[in-house]
Amino acid sequence: MDSSLKHPKVNFDSGNTNQKIKMRSTKTKIIETDALIIGAGPVGLFAVFELGLLGIKAHVIDILNKPGGQCAELYPEKPIYDIPGFPMITGQNLCDNLMQQIKPFNPIFHFSELAETLIRTDNGSYEVETNGGLAFNAKIIVIAAGGGSFEPKRPPIKNIEHYEGHSVLYSIGKINDFAGKSIVIVGGGDSALDWTIALQKVAKNITLVHRRDKFTGAVSSVQKVMELRDKNKILFKIGQITEIIENQNKMTGVVFKSEEQKLKIDCDILMPFFGLTMNIGPLIDWGLSIDNKRIAVNTETFETNLPGVFAIGDINIYPGKLKLILSGFHESALMAHAAYKIIFPTDNLVFQYTTSSSSLQKKLGII
Repeated sequence: MDSSLKHPKVNFDSGNTNQKIKMRSTKTKIIETDALIIGAGPVGLFAVFELGLLGIKAHVIDILNKPGGQCAELYPEKPIYDIPGFPMITGQNLCDNLMQQIKPFNPIFHFSELAETLIRTDNGSYEVETNGGLAFNAKIIVIAAGGGSFEPKRPPIKNIEHYEGHSVLYSIGKINDFAGKSIVIVGGGDSALDWTIALQKVAKNITLVHRRDKFTGAVSSVQKVMELRDKNKILFKIGQITEIIENQNKMTGVVFKSEEQKLKIDCDILMPFFGLTMNIGPLIDWGLSIDNKRIAVNTETFETNLPGVFAIGDINIYPGKLKLILSGFHESALMAHAAYKIIFPTDNLVFQYTTSSSSLQKKLGII
């Protein structure tokens, strides 16, 4: 084989002798960086900030075509109530603020790219290749991929896929797009409850359907939904949606079924929130310690079993883990300080506060 065309690369796999072969053109330009962050959701974006404060340059890749991860893709106008300092902020506004916050550090983004292979080089750095043919050489890897790639769980309703994207929706864009619509929301978790609360302000009417009268969402959200029901601002029915009713290839309603009755509910939009199917994809073959589709980490540093590879946010697992954005922010800070020792092994890191450190304020462009 002509060596100018292709040569084999081997995945680094800690302790796994069943190594896979990856072919890559030698003409592929390798992008050098201190840190490669996999995932451009809120936690990945904040990791740019924490690394930047310590003088660590980062490239960021994401399978989506824009920053923000699940917050921006699925729930851009969903209100978030547990971000410190913000009584309420939408997912999109949070991501916009994070993008503004990291501007001084000039991260380089690569969107619509899936990280496929991980190779440890002779000098201890890592080479990562993407499905789009990009290749990175990084001193550290930060996996901030949320739960991995995600897709909504489809309810068992005949021909539902024919209506997806227009009459059947699994995510919300702009709330005002639902003004004057009759909407049936199915589910008992946070998404179903939060969107019932938000959309009832603009919709013509809302019917919330759940298979039982107990919910898995936040207690405060359940209370708000029950208040809306008691004030006749929404309908709540215990049962399930079994069919879609159509007329001339257009959805006109759904069939609701419970133990006591079966009836038609007229609606323009059906929104089933049955959760998301998460898939960590090629990461499963990287030699990482995986527990229930999550990456195990050391909570002192958030380093994985692979030296120099960190996992932060919803993708990781450890005793007491809370899948909250604010937890991911905390993990980003500890990760960055551990990463500094790898990238600058001979330097002593002096802990500084942004409120009092002139050097940090210069990095942020404040002075």
